[in-house]
Amino acid sequence: MKPRIALIAHDMKKDDMITLAAQYIDFLRGCHLVATGTTGGRLANELGLTIDRKHSGPFGGDLQIGAHLVDGQIDAVIFLRDPMTPQPHEPDINALVRACDVHNVACATNLSTAHLVLSQLKLAARK
Repeated sequence: MKPRIALIAHDMKKDDMITLAAQYIDFLRGCHLVATGTTGGRLANELGLTIDRKHSGPFGGDLQIGAHLVDGQIDAVIFLRDPMTPQPHEPDINALVRACDVHNVACATNLSTAHLVLSQLKLAARK
């Protein structure tokens, strides 16, 4: 079964997400990808990835992804957060990260953990 990965990035982290996804492009092409609005649009337009796009985070996209996660439809979340900028939808962000903890879903919130999660998923997919 294809890994199901959610990709989310705050505004100041979107370039990092594009760079990260480009490094794992061959692997990500074989995954089912879901992303919040603008992040998903950039991944599709700039890298040609097929993305199930949800609303932007401030308009409920984080909650939409959280609902998929709770229903067992997400295997991992890559959420590049900007810890230096207040987010108007912080409660939604916290709810998504909490749902990852409650449902034991890997959640990478920075580039270091994103590389670890993606490299392990890639390794597992080869088996």
